[in-house]
Amino acid sequence: MANNTSQHILNTSATLLGFCLFVITSLHMSSKEEHLINLVTSLISVLLTFSCVFSFSSLRTANPKREKNFENIADYLFIVSLFGILAVILLITRTYIK
Repeated sequence: MANNTSQHILNTSATLLGFCLFVITSLHMSSKEEHLINLVTSLISVLLTFSCVFSFSSLRTANPKREKNFENIADYLFIVSLFGILAVILLITRTYIK
């Protein structure tokens, strides 16, 4: 079975994970207090990490059924993460732009 999306999910998830870690680091350096933005971004980072793991597993497995299952899990985690990033963008906009 040809694997169509796993390599794209893996690449994009890893890039967005780096973005999330940058946001977390920036917030820690600019403020010592905990923000909802920090919490949500940390959760998104975990989801993106699992998306990377399942996407990589999909690429490496020889079992076609397992490949499709891993790819679907990675896909769902990725789309949830994208909505989470949208939430962070809205929180940042609400918090810092007044």
